[in-house]
Amino acid sequence: MDRANPRWLSMEAASAERFDIAVCTWWETLFDLPKLDAGAYVYFVQSIESRFYPEEERVTRVAVEATYRSGVGIVTEAHWIAGYLLDTHGQQASIASNGIDKSIYREDGERIAPRTPGRLRVLVEGAADVWFKNVPTSVRLAREGGADEVWLLTTSDIDALPGADRVFSRVPQEATAPIYRSCDLVLKLSLVEGMFGPPLEMFHCGGTAIVYDVTGHDEYIRDGYNAMVARSGDEGDVRHLVASLRGDPAALDRLKANARETAAAWPDWPESGRQFHAGLLAAAERSSAGRIELRRLADVARDFLNAHWIEMELHGNGQLRQTHERAMEALRDELNLDPVREELYERIRRHQALEAELQTILGSKSWRVTAPLRALTGLLHRARQ
Repeated sequence: MDRANPRWLSMEAASAERFDIAVCTWWETLFDLPKLDAGAYVYFVQSIESRFYPEEERVTRVAVEATYRSGVGIVTEAHWIAGYLLDTHGQQASIASNGIDKSIYREDGERIAPRTPGRLRVLVEGAADVWFKNVPTSVRLAREGGADEVWLLTTSDIDALPGADRVFSRVPQEATAPIYRSCDLVLKLSLVEGMFGPPLEMFHCGGTAIVYDVTGHDEYIRDGYNAMVARSGDEGDVRHLVASLRGDPAALDRLKANARETAAAWPDWPESGRQFHAGLLAAAERSSAGRIELRRLADVARDFLNAHWIEMELHGNGQLRQTHERAMEALRDELNLDPVREELYERIRRHQALEAELQTILGSKSWRVTAPLRALTGLLHRARQ
């Protein structure tokens, strides 16, 4: 294979070929693995993705957790993820650090505007419409903390956001470094992360960061040394940190200097690639799931989730029926059993036993990952019989 020009294949084309290793990179893509003929199957876990769903989406959260016990080998990018997978699921994971393209992210180079001594220019980064990225709140807190300017770098298709002086929307990667180099710090207040990159990119461009103590921040951030860390959800703490750096340029400069040292020691893309290659091979050795087993798991999981999602969509607000039989009758009436939907209805009925047992899980007043996960694992096991 020409590494400089990789082949891009549709799933249909890829399914006709044989691969040494097939890798999935998001929990739902695990269910696409059996479409591929491979010597080994590997799961690149970039976060604990159940946390991307709100608490009321407990069925989906449990289903995500179940994928971590699928039997495929795992490689990840953060030590906390590896620890979670081992402690919660008994699964060993290889670790490959998230590398940086140091040809792009460096201190020297073009700027959108020069930094001005005595003025604090804060950059907020993230999708404005993704709840756990917490972008609108971050812009507001930067302003309330006394930042002289607030810039926004976002993947959202917007040209303005209340409180932001400038908005940079959907810019290509190579155009992000001049934005970083123009700002003193990035205010990154994500509520859920695997191992976020923007503060590290800012470190390479000569700035520092204020972040929440979100999972993964401690891969490279040291509070008070190269950045400042606020307690997650503590808006007063964030305002205080912004104001303190606004009023103490010397402290800001110390953080920047130490952030440069952290950046210098961080692996670049070639080194990260070597780590990932080694981790991938190790994960492939640990993989025990074959194509047939993964296909069965995918069929059961998809039907299980489809039944739940259809129930939620048709009856609103995620409220389950008083009894499962009444739910099926309500669904039957609403669908009117036209020919197109007859098969869908029968598909749901085949899984009513799964839904009935799920009532016990959903009725738990103190929901934890491990208890419902064991229940769902049992259901999937019996469904494969």
